[in-house]
Amino acid sequence: MPLIRNCRFTAIDFESAGAARGKTDTPVQVGLATWSPPGGYSGLLVSHLHTDQPIQWSAQKVHGIRTDDLKDAPTLLSLWPELKSRLAGAVVVAHGKGTEKRFLRAFPGHGFGPWIDTLLLARAAWPDLPDHSLGSLCQTLRLTTEIQTLVPRKSWHDALFDSVASLALLAHLVAALKLTDQPVERLLKPDTSAWHRKQRS
Repeated sequence: MPLIRNCRFTAIDFESAGAARGKTDTPVQVGLATWSPPGGYSGLLVSHLHTDQPIQWSAQKVHGIRTDDLKDAPTLLSLWPELKSRLAGAVVVAHGKGTEKRFLRAFPGHGFGPWIDTLLLARAAWPDLPDHSLGSLCQTLRLTTEIQTLVPRKSWHDALFDSVASLALLAHLVAALKLTDQPVERLLKPDTSAWHRKQRS
């Protein structure tokens, strides 16, 4: 495994339409951003995504994306070459990676990875924190101002804002735990046993 300092980390985040009864959920926005220890942040990309499904009220309440915002938006399939070029060869990052991996199953055999889940990393690093949601973590660790500077005029549950936030959280953790010269494998399977014990207590 390469050292963390030599890796390119690309975060991806999807916002979704919300699952209607009997329907499969679909993405309505995608955001990507890249970070590396020597190079900092780069490669910011955000796009709404066309879908034939209506956006559920419960989802719109979270991210604020309306059906009108998707007018003339590209499909996820049409963005595939761009996504592939940005994710290929990168360590892929997401906060609670289940949604992102699920939507990328539209492209079987894509081979992206390894994956880092900053939710699991945060639970391992700071098991005593009461809330490990992305926004709460960044607020507690005083990362929000930096994220707002990198992604102005956007906020939580915007796919680009959340992608950059995941990277800011990862960068903070790497610096705080002095992991830059460790193999990237250290980040892949964090030990969350202390967090689980706390949940049971």
